[in-house]
Amino acid sequence: MASEHDEGGNDGTAGPGTGDGSTAASHTPDPKTAAAIAAAEAAGPQSAESVRVDSWIWAVRLIKTRSLGATACRGGHVRVNGERVKPAYSLRVGDEVRLRHEGRERVVVVKRLIRKRVGAPVAAQCYVDNSPPPPPREAVAPAGIRDRGAGRPTKRDRRELERLRGLENLSQARRDAKAKP
Repeated sequence: MASEHDEGGNDGTAGPGTGDGSTAASHTPDPKTAAAIAAAEAAGPQSAESVRVDSWIWAVRLIKTRSLGATACRGGHVRVNGERVKPAYSLRVGDEVRLRHEGRERVVVVKRLIRKRVGAPVAAQCYVDNSPPPPPREAVAPAGIRDRGAGRPTKRDRRELERLRGLENLSQARRDAKAKP
């Protein structure tokens, strides 16, 4: 999601303007992005204020809806500085937020607090993404996918599909369940 806008990279190296050879001019936002950043800062909290963690992870586009953010917090999928947090936890600049979502863990450090949801280029400038790279997608098609419109599988087809998917025990359990009554 925001991996193409990572600052500092995933390998722990320093970000722009810290003596690593890159210049600050290479990350200067275009005028539209700069205007959007200014609007987000104006709508955000004043200095020494804080933002709810569920609202912030939604505003920076780590989660699609705020209610999903609140549910993730309640389920223990959001940690701030290593601690499980409730949705109303007050986030501050410099906090490390760990979010487990859709089979992936995101690790971000808060750079800027915002309350309103913003576009992806602006959102990427509100945090430093230290997440591990996403796992590679499988190059092969998943086993046991039937063609669309092929109709209902026969018992033999179903057993072959279950065997391909590694669910041989499921077929045996079905047979045993039918034999018991």
